[in-house]
This record gives sequence, structure tokens and C-alpha cells, in this order.
Amino acid sequence: MRIVIAEDAAVLRDGLTHILSSRGHTVAAAVANADDLLRAVAEHQPDVVIADIRMPPTHTDEGLRAAITIRRDQPEVGVLVFSQYIETRYAAELLAAGARKVGYLLKDRVADVSDFIDALARVAAGGTVLDPDVVTQMLAVSRHTDHLAALTPREREVLALMAEGRSNTAIAEQLVLAYGSVEKHITSIFTKLGLPASATDHRRVLAVLHYLGS
Repeated sequence: MRIVIAEDAAVLRDGLTHILSSRGHTVAAAVANADDLLRAVAEHQPDVVIADIRMPPTHTDEGLRAAITIRRDQPEVGVLVFSQYIETRYAAELLAAGARKVGYLLKDRVADVSDFIDALARVAAGGTVLDPDVVTQMLAVSRHTDHLAALTPREREVLALMAEGRSNTAIAEQLVLAYGSVEKHITSIFTKLGLPASATDHRRVLAVLHYLGS
């Protein structure tokens, strides 16, 4: 993969650069602020961007705003937001343009380098990666909605794993369920969310976006 990193913490920025480069990926640029991130993406046309949400000068949402701009202007570039915080509003804004080629991971949760690189590859390939804690918080924020109230606890677990980009087989393995049971849970989720089968819409993505929009 060809990657651009935007992280104001020099140790983490250099660490990510070393880890990715040592595994055969190309880090085209590693920058410390949002303005440099936008310039680097325009210049290098990476496969995927890793961006912190909070960067100089205000350390609030500069990285997020840059990520949203990249998704709007260069949708072929994957964007993985790598944050220390669970910010449901920011996650919803990031996904407002669609759930393709986007991810939101928490720094403290990434304990395995291989898992992180796998998540980055999934985003670059067009997938969606959401930290399960982020999904849980989003679901908690949305509990007042009628659709959410209709879901069973097991269906919420399945939906959280769907939001991580997991396949039906992976969901079955993690929840120790039969493959057919997972299919039934997902069908029930689609029904309760009012998502009929369609040749043009991806119902797995729409199911996650429905909750983020709520």
C-alpha cells in the first residue's frame, strides 16, 4: 500500500512509519498537521490515509475535517481515523458520505500490529472498519429510537461486528453461532431497520449508517 500518515505525536508518527515500511508498504509522507495532510494527499495520491482527529493548532477536529475533505474530493483514497477518543459525532460525520473506504480505530485498542495492518488493508480495498467500542457507544446514543429498541441483544452484537467489516463466517466464529443463525439475525436486522433487498444498495452498510444517523 501507498500510505500518508498525519499524526502530531512524533514518536507515534515515526513508529507507524517504521512498522509499515518494515512490512513492505510505502509511507509517501508523514506529517504533523491537517494542512500538510491535504497537500501530501494531493501530491502523492496514496491508497490510504492514517489521520489523528485532534491535531494542531487547536487540537480539536482538524484531522477529522481534513479526512472529510479527502473523502469528498478524493473518494478513491481510503481514510482510517486513528484516535485516542470515542467521538460519536465525529464518527457520524466521517461516515456521512458513505461507509466505503473508511475506518475509525482507537489507539489504545490496537494491541496487535498485524490486526492494525489488516484493518488498514481492508479500508484501502474499499471496506469499513469501526472499533467495537465506537459502535457500542453509537448504539447507546441511539437507544431512544424505535428501530433500535426492536433489536435483540444478540442482534446488536451481530450489528456491531458487521460494523467492523466482519464476514458472516467471522461473526459466527466470534459469537459461537451456526452460520445459518447469523444469516437469520442479519435478515431480522434488515427487516427491523426497514431495509428491503435491493440490487443497488448494500444493506450491511446501510444498517450501520442508519444507527450513525440516528
